[in-house]
Amino acid sequence: MLKYVEIADKMEAWIIQKDLAQGEKLPKLAELMELYGVSKSTIVKALEKLENRGLIYQVQGSGVFVRRPKRADHVNLIDNNGFTADLPTHKMSSKVLTLRKVKPSKKVQKLFGDPKEVYEVRRLRYIDNKVLCLEESYFRTDVVSYLNEQIVQGSIFNYVRELGIAIGFSDKYLAVKKLDQKTADLLGVKPADPALTINEIYYLTSGEPFDYSTTTYHYENSKFFIQSNA
Repeated sequence: MLKYVEIADKMEAWIIQKDLAQGEKLPKLAELMELYGVSKSTIVKALEKLENRGLIYQVQGSGVFVRRPKRADHVNLIDNNGFTADLPTHKMSSKVLTLRKVKPSKKVQKLFGDPKEVYEVRRLRYIDNKVLCLEESYFRTDVVSYLNEQIVQGSIFNYVRELGIAIGFSDKYLAVKKLDQKTADLLGVKPADPALTINEIYYLTSGEPFDYSTTTYHYENSKFFIQSNA
């Protein structure tokens, strides 16, 4: 995990633990450097990360302040933290449906630059023992070289970061559709019920795509939020 991401996670945990309210001021930059034992550039990057997560806002010449916290049961549609980070007060779990190396489809080949094989991962994600969504993902094996069921049952993104792989950004494509019989059965809803589907391409900080995912949400068990900095 990159150092500034680690510091951002620690600062986020501290803000939550202290239950800081909207508008409360954080310690000065020098104090944060001393508190966490890191350089100014690391703190600056960590603060930028927290600002992107919607946890703080910075006022030039005045300091850094806590932003009104997001609702605890809502998924962030902008950040790439993953459900474990987005929903810390809830019990998150997974049921692995598929985990195997496969020859990629033409669409995935084109996206990833014609790899010989990719990891195919299909899993149901649960929130407090209720189905949250169905995830169907493809990972480049030259980037994510090893996955097993234990890893896939947890947070794949945490595992990827622990490998030292730097996740940069993503493109998201949202659509609402009526579910087919097979997907409806997996989610535990009726065929033709509505569902939000997000097709997402995740990139490394180098700009290379490494994960293509389709997530289909249970319409009764999922809530979302977007925080804007503009």
